[in-house]
Amino acid sequence: MGIFEKFKIGFKKSASTFTSGLRDIIVKKEIDDKTLDQVEDFLIESDVGVTAASEIKKIISTEKIDPKNETLAEVNLILKNYIIELMKPLEKDSFFNKIEKLKIILVSGVNGVGKTTTIGKIGKIFKSNENKILFSACDTFRAAAIEQLENWAKKINVEIIKSDQGSDPGSVAYKAIDSAKKNNFNYVIIDTAGRLQNKKNLMDEYKKIANVAKKIDEEAPHEVILILDATSGQNVLNQVEEFNKIIPVTGLIMTKLDSTAKGGILIAVAKKYKLPIIALGLGEKEDDLQIFDAEKFANAFIQN
Repeated sequence: MGIFEKFKIGFKKSASTFTSGLRDIIVKKEIDDKTLDQVEDFLIESDVGVTAASEIKKIISTEKIDPKNETLAEVNLILKNYIIELMKPLEKDSFFNKIEKLKIILVSGVNGVGKTTTIGKIGKIFKSNENKILFSACDTFRAAAIEQLENWAKKINVEIIKSDQGSDPGSVAYKAIDSAKKNNFNYVIIDTAGRLQNKKNLMDEYKKIANVAKKIDEEAPHEVILILDATSGQNVLNQVEEFNKIIPVTGLIMTKLDSTAKGGILIAVAKKYKLPIIALGLGEKEDDLQIFDAEKFANAFIQN
């Protein structure tokens, strides 16, 4: 199954709702001001965001829609072109390439976004590109997180550095990075505890892990990947804001797009933060992490 088919299946429910919603609004050949306002409101309700919705409304109002064509099809084309123009510069497929120098990746996100599972899937793609991978189980606050990452390491046959529950996460990270450097690994992927605003201790530990990494490599962490859950809606924007304050985020991965989530939130995030989008999670299987492609995302999001 190709990436577009996976996108289409993953987005089927939300895309169907989105398309039928637009169809209910655009019922006439000509789009008047009332229809434009309804389209804008619908886009906002679909989590596309106020700024993007306003821009799309303006484009529809100024574009000359060919009366020979179906109006809905013309509007869908405008939407697709908008998404591609916005998100194409945010593609970062080089993220998964084979590398020579050790790269340290810090993976963050609140509890429940699928962080550890996503690390397993990232590791599998890295390994398929002939990279040597080491996992670092730094979510030492939860025994289940350590066990889950260990299970993924066994599943995809990569090495892992771990410690007991309650151990110092910075110490685990240091051991992993030091071992990776001595044994010619290509990547260290560090799992971190889900940080919540009211958990200052987790925030401090998260910062400490990054500082520990710098003791071995002053340029580390080389990537800071934030995992987002599409079902969280507008809360996603707050998460990007908060994590970016602690350690600047270098890339995003959005999970759970195979659910009833409104995929429009990714458009809102792209518009507001313009951060690279690494991949999208479209299911629970090992191969369900898809490298982000703006055109394929647009085609799947707006299924005619």
